[in-house]
Amino acid sequence: MNFAMILDYPPGATPLDPDEIAGLLPKHIVTRGQLNEWELNNVTEGERWAFGRKHRDILTVRFICSLHQRMFGETWRWAGTFRKTEKNIGVDPIRIEAGLQELCADVKSQLAHHSYPLDELAARFSHRLVSIQPFPNGNGRFSRTMADLLLVLNGARRFTWGAATRAPEADARARYIEALRAADRRDYGLLFAFVRS
Repeated sequence: MNFAMILDYPPGATPLDPDEIAGLLPKHIVTRGQLNEWELNNVTEGERWAFGRKHRDILTVRFICSLHQRMFGETWRWAGTFRKTEKNIGVDPIRIEAGLQELCADVKSQLAHHSYPLDELAARFSHRLVSIQPFPNGNGRFSRTMADLLLVLNGARRFTWGAATRAPEADARARYIEALRAADRRDYGLLFAFVRS
């Protein structure tokens, strides 16, 4: 396997350590493009599963791990299991499960009390989920899917996540990362605008 290609990360991506890279299941992958294509197919299948059935409760640690495994389990051996290493973002690995439990409890309460409009609640949920960085890889895509699932299960349309602007993918990614960084500073305006752009 050509690790140099796999380690060529786009801006804002979370690097994998060598042990995490060793968890790559398809051994034929030697380029970043091949990995991206394989992961996209895996994510698509995971989303098909997520949106193709009724779920009793998505706001549980068990469901979070199950969905991540569905979205990345054909790509990474460690899919659906919490990261064990520090990253450039995220909570201490020993705080991941507690952070997810707290997040799920907060969102359930916010839904029950209509604390925020649904779009705002879902965008905040995605931001907090990606800020925890529960898994070694795929946290952005996973957090966006969780937010979309929350919306759909509550009768709303999925977010467009910048796709409605027809801007190049790199521009949309840069705007998404800028919106997340602003939200880290508790300025959610860019994120709220981006999710429906």
